[in-house]
Amino acid sequence: MTAARIGIGGPVGSGKTALIEALIPVLRRRGVNLAVITNDLVTIEDAERLRRSGLIEPERVGAVEAGACPHTVIREDPTLNILAGDRMEAAIPGLDLIIYESGGDNLASTFSLDLVDWWMFVIDVAGGDDIPRKGGPGVLRCDLLVVNKTDLAPHVGVDLERMLEEARAAREGRPVLATIARQGAGIEALAEAISRAVLFVEDRAG
Repeated sequence: MTAARIGIGGPVGSGKTALIEALIPVLRRRGVNLAVITNDLVTIEDAERLRRSGLIEPERVGAVEAGACPHTVIREDPTLNILAGDRMEAAIPGLDLIIYESGGDNLASTFSLDLVDWWMFVIDVAGGDDIPRKGGPGVLRCDLLVVNKTDLAPHVGVDLERMLEEARAAREGRPVLATIARQGAGIEALAEAISRAVLFVEDRAG
């Protein structure tokens, strides 16, 4: 049985890596055998950050250097990422889940369904409360929209409730989740969403 593969995309600085760091211990408490593959232009900085974090064994973290805009290897030609996932599964038997983190990209960034089974898009309130109104394929087509850094709303002049309402309206009721990754807020709900949608397991919290 092959591992489920999910994607995490979003603009630079939206908190994708912090979200993964918060997710890893929660998913592992739920018994999920997981690995992570990061993507970036010409660096493996995010992978090295995860390897040093102590949250996950270094051999469970892979890296892909896109050599071009990050969306090229998660959407146009995901071959490098598919191969990286295949190598990870060969090296670590019994994987349940591989998390692909895209390099920071714009609102048009999406994942190829040849690469992932399910994907989320991360925005943050500091990026502006007009992001949901602007739409874009990343915001509108993802399986789950994550609005991160909600604690910053009062400091950047954002009406959080209105932003969340506009996000739900733009997505026509498809899921929207508010998080504060660095404080762990919303992470259990995110892990539950992944468990239900991708791993087909409910109430796996430990």
